[in-house]
Amino acid sequence: MLAKAVTVTLSVITGAIASPILPRGTPTDIDILQYALTLEHLENAFYSGALAKYDQTAFVKSGFPKFTRKRFVQVGEHEKAHVEFLTAALGAQATKPCEYNFPYHDPKSFAALSMILEGVGTSAYLGAAQFITDKSYLTAAGAVLTTEARHAAWVASAVNKGTPWSGPLDTPLDLKQVYSLAAGFITKCPSTNPDLGLTPFPALTTNQNYAPGRKISLNYNTAGTNDFLVLFSGLSTTYLPIKNGKATLPPRLTGTVYA
Repeated sequence: MLAKAVTVTLSVITGAIASPILPRGTPTDIDILQYALTLEHLENAFYSGALAKYDQTAFVKSGFPKFTRKRFVQVGEHEKAHVEFLTAALGAQATKPCEYNFPYHDPKSFAALSMILEGVGTSAYLGAAQFITDKSYLTAAGAVLTTEARHAAWVASAVNKGTPWSGPLDTPLDLKQVYSLAAGFITKCPSTNPDLGLTPFPALTTNQNYAPGRKISLNYNTAGTNDFLVLFSGLSTTYLPIKNGKATLPPRLTGTVYA
């Protein structure tokens, strides 16, 4: 079974092979907070690094309206606030930021990656909510979730000129699925960070653009005789058989789909 992420609207497909189950049983509330802080550190580093690199002139030369960078500054401030909030909640146990490598090379590629990260952030909080037992933590996670969703909608529509939503339902992702997405940007973490007990799925790639109904070639290292490409969209899961390294996408595939 394949499980990682595909953003159909961006013609990007990545993935992983394994079962989307948690590696060590049901996570505790502290596990969830550490996991959330790991993601917020990543987003905070993403925005602070890019906004330090690209000034207002760079955004305007890339074709963005003048307000765009100022709004991204606000998004970055939100992510920093999320880090501070979760760090305060965890106290001395709080995980520290890692070192990262983000594949953007100009404001346009930064904006495209921002849309992916905000969408994944929304799916991460949505998927983790079921495991939170403390109602105050659940409310706090919900407050962050709705903010991440607003970020995703703004970047998708006002900045990238696409649809502000993927469909009638957002897609919940479990901890390992989300961590597999995040791990691609993480190069090194402090040895003192708490062990999340999460191992990324092996990578799945394709060098093809894709569209509904198209047959695509898949590249991955642990191919078996009964492999499936698994698509997650909203609350639906679709299993596509892989034959000779290829799978055919559904004819009505729309929005953001994780695979």
